Amino acid sequence: MSAIALPELPAQFVAATLNYGALLPLLIVFGFALIGVLVEAFVPKETRYAVQVAITLIGLIGAFLAVVLVAVNNQTSTAGLASGTGVKGSVVIDGPALFLQGAVLVLSFMGVLTMAERLGGVGSDAFTPMGAATPGSGQEALAVRAGLATSEVFPLALFSIGGMMLFLAAGDLITMFVALEVLSLPLYILVGLARRRRLLSQEASLKYFLLGSFSSAFFLFGTALLFGYSGSVYLSDIADAITNGQSMMNGLLVPGVLLVAVGLLFKIGAVPFHAWVPDAYEGAPTPVTGWMAAATKLAAFGAILRVVYVGIAGDRWDWAPAVTVVAILTMIVGSVLSVTQTDIKRMLAYSSIAHAGFILVGVLAFDRGGVSGVMFYLVCYGLMTIAAFGIVGLVRDQGNQSEATRLTQWAGLGRRHPLTAAIFAFLLLAFAGIPLTSGFTAKFAVFEPALRSGGAGTVMVIVGLLCSAITVFVYVRVIVLMYFNDPQGDTVGVVTPSALTQLAIGAGALLTLVLGVAPSSLLLLADNASQFLR
Repeated sequence: MSAIALPELPAQFVAATLNYGALLPLLIVFGFALIGVLVEAFVPKETRYAVQVAITLIGLIGAFLAVVLVAVNNQTSTAGLASGTGVKGSVVIDGPALFLQGAVLVLSFMGVLTMAERLGGVGSDAFTPMGAATPGSGQEALAVRAGLATSEVFPLALFSIGGMMLFLAAGDLITMFVALEVLSLPLYILVGLARRRRLLSQEASLKYFLLGSFSSAFFLFGTALLFGYSGSVYLSDIADAITNGQSMMNGLLVPGVLLVAVGLLFKIGAVPFHAWVPDAYEGAPTPVTGWMAAATKLAAFGAILRVVYVGIAGDRWDWAPAVTVVAILTMIVGSVLSVTQTDIKRMLAYSSIAHAGFILVGVLAFDRGGVSGVMFYLVCYGLMTIAAFGIVGLVRDQGNQSEATRLTQWAGLGRRHPLTAAIFAFLLLAFAGIPLTSGFTAKFAVFEPALRSGGAGTVMVIVGLLCSAITVFVYVRVIVLMYFNDPQGDTVGVVTPSALTQLAIGAGALLTLVLGVAPSSLLLLADNASQFLR
């Protein structure tokens, strides 16, 4: 019997299949998020929480393996991680996208581990059992007695993670806007679901939502102006229009760039768009605070890098001075105001603002070394942030089990709980950029390209070093408080976490040490992945 000859597939079909195959990590994340929604509808409440945690972690692992697979398949000779586009160029899969998507998944995996902390309870220790209930009401008490668990936080987190991955890989401004909303809307909900200090949590959620809505409007208005300038929303077309200089609407370029920048700078908490950061960080459930500070900042900087280096670099002499001023103000305001804080979550919030300024220094280097330095910094900062907030969530007032976030409550913690205090002190030193921690290597990685560029880059580096010295005082003050001050009473202690939280904190602290002592592998990977595809 003769063999049946199969028809050859058209080249266009093969190319499209490969391009859509590069979207596999995104499809996995959104697919598991939809599975989580079905779990909420059909799985009994007794097992729903455990099932949601398992599904979320499996989905993140699967998506990370898919990122690795796409990266390996796209590996090319000397160009490093390469290249492809999907959905007609709306999603770009290149080196920076793959590197940062993998980083988002790793940080989100650690964040979900801390969100899943139960401390012997029915549901998550950090989240209210009924988000719609009035704080302190009988309805909320009834939900606690009924054993309800806010297990929908996990599919919400997956939707936000998918938005982050799409945000940093978007090849046009409309896709970027859609991704911005997909990542932001679940965060607005998650911020308002804290089990304790519910009114503060709901206030933080409302502030974040309102200011986030304004920033999204600025981004969309800027997109409209850039479309009027170039006739396209694709970043590559905008870059071509700037290079050719033949647009009849030249007056729309700079206002459009600055309005888009407002929407992006809001997400990283840059000054003067930082007002939401301290309130949202303080009011949100502490695991959400850590994950949001790490993953959202990473995704937003990924989008900023793509817009700057792919879309508008050709016009940087017009808009870069304004962003340079923003970077300098962000470093100064974040470091100076962190000195005045009496709440540890607000202190870390202003620290996050200062770090956003440090990272902007690398963005404005306009150099491939600046791109790799920024990506390395984002990974290092994310690891130490999730671990630090994981520890903050364990220090409790033993009377009412509320988190002991006032700095005075941390006095003498080093004597009572030496291991917890030692890990937290190490992470604070990493935030300060002390040698042999990843914080030192990360700051060098972003300051060196900026210093090499000269001019405004040199000024930003000098300001960054001075602000780093200020933050050293802030962090050392907490260490002194833990080890050299007498405890105030016996009401504050450290609860014993589950293995999941221990894994997240231990991994974050260990990698912070490893990337400080032997950072070369990740630096090389970041350098190989620093080439954008237009």
